Amino acid sequence: MEPGPAITIHWQERRLGRTLLRTYRDTVDLYDIFPNEKQPRMGPKKDPELQRQIEANEGIFEPLLLEPHPDNRDKFRIIDGDRRWENSKILVEVQKKDAYRLLPAEITDRTLTDEERFRVWIYIHRQRREWDTKEKEMVAYSLVNVVGRASAANILGITVRELDKLVEIYDLSEKLTNLVEPGASITWAREIKNLNKKLLSPTVLDNIVRKINEQEITNSKDIRKLRQILKDPVAKENFICSGGSIETALRTLGPAPSKKAHGLLGDIEQISESLQRYSWTTLAALKGDQQVLRKLEETEKLLKELKKALSR
Repeated sequence: MEPGPAITIHWQERRLGRTLLRTYRDTVDLYDIFPNEKQPRMGPKKDPELQRQIEANEGIFEPLLLEPHPDNRDKFRIIDGDRRWENSKILVEVQKKDAYRLLPAEITDRTLTDEERFRVWIYIHRQRREWDTKEKEMVAYSLVNVVGRASAANILGITVRELDKLVEIYDLSEKLTNLVEPGASITWAREIKNLNKKLLSPTVLDNIVRKINEQEITNSKDIRKLRQILKDPVAKENFICSGGSIETALRTLGPAPSKKAHGLLGDIEQISESLQRYSWTTLAALKGDQQVLRKLEETEKLLKELKKALSR
């Protein structure tokens, strides 16, 4: 029996950021493809909307980017396209639609190193809209766990300090578990992390997270108001206490600062503002204090005499 004709592979060069790949196009059976166990994107990949798009397009709309599997020369491993592969698999196995078993693919001529694979994946995803949602924080968090802080920062092209902030934001977003829109957790986390670090003590942070999860704070933009509140000891105490809120804390700050009056009028305004700033918890603790009551009587008498003198 004569051998069949040799298959001609049409190689092409594809530059993805700093990485130059040599690839060819082909179709690959779903079951000859394996996911990447070091995939930077975490979480569930099942997506009914993506499944509908695959069906409407009569197949995946963008070829998978694959590399030769390091442990099986006849198989391939995903560089980019885990979600497309996973949802095609669901269509085949759950909905019994074998038409989606053959997948278009772009295949590299070699198995990439971990660093090359990460760089390629990140370059591709930076071109997509998802990168501005939760993607960059999630990837930073994932990379640190796989390659460490220094290498992760190098791969992302940022400083270690910038990397640490992304990781902290992602970690915080995972603690916000009861939002009306769970996908907005990263927006909330970013707002919180933009607060002055010196003002964001563990106690304050725990209370912010609790109030968000209990839906006492329902708008992420309201977090910005804490910049003013946390600078003031009385307002801060009001916010942290049980029953306290951003609104009640803001009220303890009084009206926005205006041009200060001078002389006697300025002194009276200052006394008034100082008294208004005391929280109800502080006043409750002073109830029955004879020394405070005596001083109030003296001050009240002085103010009455002052009013009488100025009214003549």
